[in-house]
Amino acid sequence: MAIQSLTPTAKRIAKTILNGFDAYFADFQNMTLGAKARFEKANWQGIQDAHYHRIELYKNKVEQVCKLVEGVTSKDVSDLKLWQQIKTAYAQLTDGHSNYEIAETFFNSIFCAHFHHHHIHDRNMFVKASRPLDDKPLKDYSIYQSYDVGDNLKDTLLQVMTDFEFSVPWENINRDLDNVIATIREKVPAGANGLWQGLRLDILETVFYRNKGAYLMGRVNLGKGYIPIVLPMLNNEENGIYIDTAILDQDGASIIFSFTRSYFMVDAPIPSRLVRFISSFMPNKEISEIYTAIGFNKHGKTEFYRHILLHMKNSNDQFIIAPGIKGMVMTVFTLPSYDIVFKIIKDKFDYPKQVTEAIVREKYKLVSRSERAGRMADTQEYSNFIFYRNRFCDELLQELQQVAPSKLEITDKLVIIKHVYTERRMIPLNLYLKDASKDQIYDVMDEYGNAIKQLAAANIFTGDMLLKNFGVTRHGRVVFYDYDEICAITECNFRKIPEPRNEVDEMSDRPWYTVGENDIFPEEFRLFFSGNPIARKAFESQHSDLYDYRYWQHIQNSLRNGHIENTYPYRRKLRFNRHRPSTELLNCD
Repeated sequence: MAIQSLTPTAKRIAKTILNGFDAYFADFQNMTLGAKARFEKANWQGIQDAHYHRIELYKNKVEQVCKLVEGVTSKDVSDLKLWQQIKTAYAQLTDGHSNYEIAETFFNSIFCAHFHHHHIHDRNMFVKASRPLDDKPLKDYSIYQSYDVGDNLKDTLLQVMTDFEFSVPWENINRDLDNVIATIREKVPAGANGLWQGLRLDILETVFYRNKGAYLMGRVNLGKGYIPIVLPMLNNEENGIYIDTAILDQDGASIIFSFTRSYFMVDAPIPSRLVRFISSFMPNKEISEIYTAIGFNKHGKTEFYRHILLHMKNSNDQFIIAPGIKGMVMTVFTLPSYDIVFKIIKDKFDYPKQVTEAIVREKYKLVSRSERAGRMADTQEYSNFIFYRNRFCDELLQELQQVAPSKLEITDKLVIIKHVYTERRMIPLNLYLKDASKDQIYDVMDEYGNAIKQLAAANIFTGDMLLKNFGVTRHGRVVFYDYDEICAITECNFRKIPEPRNEVDEMSDRPWYTVGENDIFPEEFRLFFSGNPIARKAFESQHSDLYDYRYWQHIQNSLRNGHIENTYPYRRKLRFNRHRPSTELLNCD
């Protein structure tokens, strides 16, 4: 469509939407820029509040711009031909925009909000990207600093840390650098002379903040490739900041960016360039996941949608019912060649579930805004997700028509699901245990207990702790993914089961005591292991304190007193020993 043929109305609306995006992005950046001060001041509650408000910012700005669009014209804004012109005008306006790809996602949000997620087609909105993400070279915009490693690796690292100055002093930078160097010696191959001369460290100029941690991120340039280097830093609130560990492998870095954690606060004026840099040392991490991890979850959703469309175009396997015990609230299906599950809320819930669809949706919304402590899977919510009918096996199509007919629109060629969640596919814990060795059972039961405890410390009570509601990731971590019964720990009433008053009470198959709506009896958690005595024994040898109501009451008191627990996106055994003596700042190579 030639620019001359665009109507003034289309141009005006396109400008209104782009102005709205620029205003959103500026507010997003301003919220993010406060992360450094919040970390330095140990303002942990402020960090949680900022995380919540930054997520809400997008929705609020979309609602505001939708009203503005209707206010800048007297024309019929439900005319699809007008919106096709608006899209063309918008593409022209964003042609030189630094963040055109996120701006296009913002346009899509305005269109979908206006048309209630109908008419999703590339002629109306940016279903496809207008141009490749990698069409802008990095050379004209610096996002990292390079440090050539000379004769003294410690001097180089000291310069790195000096360049990222905090207003809070270091607890013991000399000791910390010794610890980092010991890890580099273990993980990074030295040169022919046994030294690290000739290596280059490319360190991002911006620090990543999340929860109570700050992360310096970059890559070790080996000449023939890259390995990540991630330095998590904590503020002990008394003696200063310290480096807690050093991550120098792709799996470790990938876990830092896990789908089970809340989003980073990171100053990224041009996010696409930050995403490309991160991809250089984590090539297996999907672009959608990196965008989501740095706070642009709506654009991560767009990138995921495009990726699965491309995958379906280049594959021919069929969607099937997901392996595992069927849920009472959700029906779940997956594509064997793609590590994502699709979850649909059933029209009617199986007995004895008492929740409603509205409550389930609210629980999933709560998860997206919560501190997930690395133990709850992030989800993306879609309306009117379009699939080709021939990609559904008959068994799955029959299942969907039986349990969720109101969510389906089926034609000869298409299956349109009106409301669906996507989530990373994991091995259900109950299935994992069937083929696990004794050592694996012991380890995964430790993970299961840690998941419950870490969520509790983040003020999340999982409710239904059945093994089938937890999954095992490729890194061996146990993650919770069934959210219809979650609630705040502080809302629960943890009690001890009263002693039987007499023999009749003792033999009764029903409680002889009153049970309130929010009453929880931790002694009953043993029932979750019915039929798996080996798993139960492994769990109780490590986490029997979870059966004690006093353990839960202690957590409640801590939360009510404002305590926010540390969460580590790495194994505790990787943490440095902060009490060992350190060497002087000498040549340590």
